[in-house]
Amino acid sequence: MSRPRLGVSACFFHADPKRNLFKGKTLLYAEESMLHWLMAGGAVPMLLPRAGGGLTPADLLDGIDGLVLQGGSDMSPRHYGEEPLRPEWEGDPARDLYEMELVRLCLAADKPVLGVCRGAQVLNVALGGSLYQDLETLHPARRVHRNWDVYDQHGHEIEIEAGSLLGRWYAGLQPPPRVNSVHHQGLKTLGRGLVVEARSIPDGVIEAVRYDEEGPGSRPFAYGVQWHPEFIKQGEPGLLDPQVLLAGFLEQVTARRAGREPLAVPSVRKSQLA
Repeated sequence: MSRPRLGVSACFFHADPKRNLFKGKTLLYAEESMLHWLMAGGAVPMLLPRAGGGLTPADLLDGIDGLVLQGGSDMSPRHYGEEPLRPEWEGDPARDLYEMELVRLCLAADKPVLGVCRGAQVLNVALGGSLYQDLETLHPARRVHRNWDVYDQHGHEIEIEAGSLLGRWYAGLQPPPRVNSVHHQGLKTLGRGLVVEARSIPDGVIEAVRYDEEGPGSRPFAYGVQWHPEFIKQGEPGLLDPQVLLAGFLEQVTARRAGREPLAVPSVRKSQLA
């Protein structure tokens, strides 16, 4: 069987008449660590543009086996029924609409979805959930989850929910595991069909969610994490091995391609700590 092809949602540089390169043009891009992470798992990443030229978003997803939502800019609070409390929290409404449509199409077509950081938030809002516009000022615990000076070296421990899929993927791991933290927004009310898989310690911010809506027919798979597994280097002590998470997602993808049930714990390697 050929390598799985993963559509990667694009980050946007919107048209800027003051930019030296591609003046006044919209640029779509991917952060290279994300692409390298997916390729290290054996997948072929393919950047998905916004639909145009007579093609629809569904056309762009034709031939794609799964969808990965990158991190990046804030979501617009207007997409979950709120006004931005500060101008800098206005977000990127155009990117929101583009990504939420991809999520809905993939769930309808039973194509697995993995959301990273902003991607977990997109998944939540696409399913009717809401966000804290800023964890440090609006969450009851008021803790910092993004420190710009140290960026992806900032982190915290998480508590994995009992009976969760994340717990099965990382079976035997000595608690509490640690993840990086590069987000200032977070999940508030859960979207339809989402269940919590992990929370941060000690403030209880939602760190991982899984789509688990009961219904007739096939059950689409979607997963979201607030940390950045693609930023975790091999051999980095104490952090969750990013390849275990990716293997779990790719098992969902390859099982659907092969028409079989996914394995509960895909084989990666003995060590589950990077």
